[in-house]
Amino acid sequence: MTIKRMILVVVTALAIATIGFDLWESWGQPQVQSRLELYQTNLVLQATEWNGNDPNSRLARKALTGNQPAEAAIEAYQELRQSAQKSLKQLKALSNSPAAKSESPKASVLKLERLIAELDLRLGILHIEQKKISQAQATWTDLVQQSSSKPALDPINKTTGVLSGLWSNPPQIYPNAEPQIKQNLDGWFRYRALSQLYQLQQRQDALSVLQTEEQQAAEQAFNSLAVVGGIPVLACLVGGGILLFLGGQWLIQRKQALLSAASMAAWSTPWDGEIIWQVMILGFFLVGQVVGKLLVPFAVVVVQSVLSPGAIALSDRAAAAYSLLQYLLMAAGGLGVLYLILKPFLPLPEGWFRVKLNGNWLWWGLGGYFTAQPLVILVAFLNQKIWQGQGGSNPILPIVLESKDTIALILFFITAAIAAPIFEEILFRGFLLPSLTRYFPVWGAIALSSLIFAIAHLSLSEVLPLTTLGFVLGFVYARR
Repeated sequence: MTIKRMILVVVTALAIATIGFDLWESWGQPQVQSRLELYQTNLVLQATEWNGNDPNSRLARKALTGNQPAEAAIEAYQELRQSAQKSLKQLKALSNSPAAKSESPKASVLKLERLIAELDLRLGILHIEQKKISQAQATWTDLVQQSSSKPALDPINKTTGVLSGLWSNPPQIYPNAEPQIKQNLDGWFRYRALSQLYQLQQRQDALSVLQTEEQQAAEQAFNSLAVVGGIPVLACLVGGGILLFLGGQWLIQRKQALLSAASMAAWSTPWDGEIIWQVMILGFFLVGQVVGKLLVPFAVVVVQSVLSPGAIALSDRAAAAYSLLQYLLMAAGGLGVLYLILKPFLPLPEGWFRVKLNGNWLWWGLGGYFTAQPLVILVAFLNQKIWQGQGGSNPILPIVLESKDTIALILFFITAAIAAPIFEEILFRGFLLPSLTRYFPVWGAIALSSLIFAIAHLSLSEVLPLTTLGFVLGFVYARR
């Protein structure tokens, strides 16, 4: 065995161990799917307050929000809380174990503790909405007891005291009630708390302005809810029709059908399995580890120590810039390794890394999007039942959901919707899938490349949905 191959074997063993550890660690993390569902729940709550100018608007609002939005919201919040509580117990055990050498599990514990406290804070207001004041007070009392010894939860603890005072008998109004509410509550929850405060203070002008603002926010929430709920439903209907067509065509035409492997020619691959091995291990794993977990974090620590010596965590904007820089450097390194390894094989046979700006590529892209919708949603639903809200998620998504910085959101969008997909498509669909057709049938190459693509995201909960998505993307690429 040559020294080069020995190094490759060692790096491969390290890659397998690292990927296995990351997947195992993701088991203790909550899925972002639950947070997305909660975001939609908050939109529903906000939209329920909109008083449309015509009966049709009110009927449409009721159709989107349901008959008992508060009860549905309580159920959603309690489900996420139970999932977060379960993850918290596992992470505490991990962070207290002798094997926990890094601060990562402890930082995750703090995030989950804050998440649970925020959920309890809002659950109390939901109980108030259902006239269950004693239950709300009990929820807030437990929250104060559990968070009183945790300095990081002090802002939530103070806001809890403010809310408890507003709905106590007799009411108690703290001097800093209004800024506390505005700082730690948003959306429907903020309007409910401020409305109670202004009524107790008999500030009719402020209450009138608040109600006007709430109506504007409620209308925006209704429009957002219509888009969030309407587009996936439409896409699922169209995608379902396409799937029925593809299935029916395959049953009738078989080898001439679009799904037939006979209609998808394998690539002419001039390199062997060792080249595939080198590109994936060196170009994806090694560069990703060195850039993503060593160079960029080290540079961030150095810059942060110079610019903000006392800062504990990055701001949303800094975190967004960090994620974008990390992906750009990882992509540049990975594509550089890919080029150097494939350089002896240039010029490549026809069909490699093809990008067609003419023809009917747009229709294939749209067809792939619509087809993926019902499949991914169905698999995600089954996945949720399997993992029970655990298994981790893309680390960018929770930050995006919580960020209110426009520049940060733009940077996150560039990272998640442009930089990462371009790099991943070049590597997994442009290189890995065609290379595997040297050893597997086209459908086998699509299946294996899709599974590797899913595992590379290092979240157990994303393996099944991303494998499904990879199937669709691989099929579209193979057909075009």
